[in-house]
Amino acid sequence: MDALKIALIGCGMIGREHIERIQNRIKNASIVAVCDVFEAGAQKGAEIAGGDVKVYTDFVAAINDPEVNAVVVTTPGAFHKGPVLEAIKAGKPVFTEKPLTNTAAECKEIVDAEIAGGKHLVQVGFMRRYDRGYNQVKEMLDSGKFGAPLVLKCTHRADGVAPDYTTAMAVTDTAIHEIDVLPWLINDEWDEVMCIMPKTSSKAHEGLKDPQVMMLKTKGGVVVMLEVNVNCGFGYDINCEVVCENGVVNLPCPSFPTVRYANNVSTKIEDNWILRFIDSYDVEIQDWVDHALAGTTGGSSAWDGYVASITADALVKSQTTGVFEKVVTGGTPDFYKK
Repeated sequence: MDALKIALIGCGMIGREHIERIQNRIKNASIVAVCDVFEAGAQKGAEIAGGDVKVYTDFVAAINDPEVNAVVVTTPGAFHKGPVLEAIKAGKPVFTEKPLTNTAAECKEIVDAEIAGGKHLVQVGFMRRYDRGYNQVKEMLDSGKFGAPLVLKCTHRADGVAPDYTTAMAVTDTAIHEIDVLPWLINDEWDEVMCIMPKTSSKAHEGLKDPQVMMLKTKGGVVVMLEVNVNCGFGYDINCEVVCENGVVNLPCPSFPTVRYANNVSTKIEDNWILRFIDSYDVEIQDWVDHALAGTTGGSSAWDGYVASITADALVKSQTTGVFEKVVTGGTPDFYKK
């Protein structure tokens, strides 16, 4: 194939953003079909796409449209499994937003289906692997100049969350990004994890335990300390400091001018995750398109999505037990070592 002709499944906020992105900024790809269980949502997606775009409310029909040769899944996480499995069954490359699914058991179904099909087709939308800052840090670490990583000190802070945000979501919706990107960053695998509950902030809504401190150990002996604080009150603040044998590497923050004004020196902090990582989405989708056209996959695999889910389950369990919980994957299948 010389271009991807995509069926996008799920026309909510992220879906509409990806439609606009693919139609206007991504090379060698276009949306030819949109699908949403709500026809009005699908129609809205088609309006954004423009042109003669087909509208579906049944993802099976959309994915198996003869004109479609690739799939993007942007439904809520609980509804990822069906479209992803259908794309695998149809032999079509599929990009699905994170999480791969909401449970490790469903992730394993997708992994098993992809292995049975014998072809790498699935990429999971963990976009931090495409962030310029994380890639700069990885390049430095991979150079060997700084020696082996020993300790990582990370923060994932937000100015506030919706009333339906739960204690478990600090792992499944927030820390999940670090769960995926950090092993990739240091070329290691998770071994055991623990969640510590400090004093709860007065800004946290009733029933939410915030902040949380997560300790993650790798099989190589690296220790990660991650502060999740979703009511920090001052902005969206992502940090990662890697302490190595020969030096320390800090994740660069987005560039803003330093201002001297009214007896203060100040630098802006991002307001939200969309602004912080918006550029990485463009790079991520273009990379998926390029790999799909070459018959390969890039970024986070279905196996990576499965491992992230298992690790998240262990951290959520530790929120209650207060002790280290093992991350048990059974080992990476040879299929995903290729």
